[in-house]
Amino acid sequence: MPGMGLTAIGLAGVVISYLGIAHTFIDGMHALTGLTMFIGLIFLSVGILDGGISTSNRAKATTLVVASIALGFGMFALGTMNTSNFTVTLAGILMAIAFPAIIIAYLAMKHPTIVKPVGSIVAIAGATGIIMWLAFGFVSPDTYMIPQQVTIEEIIEEVTPTGPIFAIQILEGSTQDGNPDYEPDIAVVTQGYTVQWTNADSIVHTVTSTEGFGETFDSSLIDADSTFTLDTTNLEIGEHEYMCSLHPYMVATLIIEEPKEPVKVIIPEGAAIPEDGKIYYDPQIIDVTVGITVVWENIDNTVHTVTSGEPPVNADGVFDSEMMSSGDKYEFTFSTEGSYDYYCIFHPWMLGTVNVE
Repeated sequence: MPGMGLTAIGLAGVVISYLGIAHTFIDGMHALTGLTMFIGLIFLSVGILDGGISTSNRAKATTLVVASIALGFGMFALGTMNTSNFTVTLAGILMAIAFPAIIIAYLAMKHPTIVKPVGSIVAIAGATGIIMWLAFGFVSPDTYMIPQQVTIEEIIEEVTPTGPIFAIQILEGSTQDGNPDYEPDIAVVTQGYTVQWTNADSIVHTVTSTEGFGETFDSSLIDADSTFTLDTTNLEIGEHEYMCSLHPYMVATLIIEEPKEPVKVIIPEGAAIPEDGKIYYDPQIIDVTVGITVVWENIDNTVHTVTSGEPPVNADGVFDSEMMSSGDKYEFTFSTEGSYDYYCIFHPWMLGTVNVE
């Protein structure tokens, strides 16, 4: 009976693909395996109606294969992947359908004379159950007969990453094999940063770690003009290759580096008094690399600020410590190359520069 073999193949494919193992094919895999299963069911039904239930060793072996695949993945999914509140109900419905079907099929083969009365009893029982279920949906017992369950709504707070953002683009036209896809293709990011991928293409993509096909990180589908963010605080130091699970030729690398030691700048005592040749920010000019954090500490006995821009009122908004009392500290992480001048808004003769390479 060829239908049993096709049904076994189709069922195995459907179970595997819907478990999320076949990341690369997604909808195509689901459709193909589902079609195979339904074609198998058609052949299986025709074979049963035409020649009865096959009792050959091949049929028995195929039945065992189908049962073992379904039960094995079913138990795995129930124990590790289940989040539904209706699992027990669905399992009961399936058993209520399967057991009578097995009994009727067995009687049709061994005792055909009693199939009709047994089938009638099962049909009447099933119809009664459905009618009762529908009736209670419209006319339910008094509420005092039913224990009331108090549901506590769980409030899920969205955690906003606090680290600086490292931007990566999914380029337009990246679906064409050989075209540039992720920019930059090799991204070197300091641990603690938030990596943000923006889909600049016109179709959906994913950002899926090749290690374990998404075990390390997986964006799912990113629509056009949408973003996916990844907090690297708990990501292991080293290289992490990733790809688009819809277009597996789109491959890039994310390199996580250890956090770098911050650079310290002192606001010295007497900085509020202007004098020729005096250092107001020590050191006054510093050279750092992208990803470095600069920490300013006010050891003067008066209030100061660290404000990017040019004095007296041309603050550019890149960073601003606001008022720093004596003993206060302010830190800022530079994620973009450039030269950043800054000053104190209360004492505009206080100037400093950070050069970022």
